[in-house]
Amino acid sequence: MAIAAGRRKARRGRRLMGEINVTPFVDVTLVLLIIFMVAAPLLTVGVPVDLPKTDAKSLPNEQEPVSITILNNGQIYLQQDPVSQQEVLARLNAITKNDFERRIFIRGDSTSQYGIVMQVMANINAAGYRNLGLVTDPTTKTDGTK
Repeated sequence: MAIAAGRRKARRGRRLMGEINVTPFVDVTLVLLIIFMVAAPLLTVGVPVDLPKTDAKSLPNEQEPVSITILNNGQIYLQQDPVSQQEVLARLNAITKNDFERRIFIRGDSTSQYGIVMQVMANINAAGYRNLGLVTDPTTKTDGTK
């Protein structure tokens, strides 16, 4: 009997806490927030270029397209790697594994020379790639709609 009474007193002295401690949750949330804030700018892909403005709608993407960027100084980038005009086809064939149906986006700076952009497009087209697209920025109309 004395043992049972001792157990009851021990239970009364150690009551369970009915509150949730949110401090660890807040700590983890803040750490994740900082990680995502640091990592988000690194997720942007591509070479910065000033694209021309058009009213064209974007095309649906099933497969990740290959991007060729031509800057206003004539420098050519395949994905994010700088290449010379002579290397474009060899590197393009290596990336696409000679998949001539692969979508290729050409991003020409709005102040770049038209001849360089057309020469790159002609070389790619002559190599057998038929799924070429020119990338532009959508314009904003005067009434504020796109």
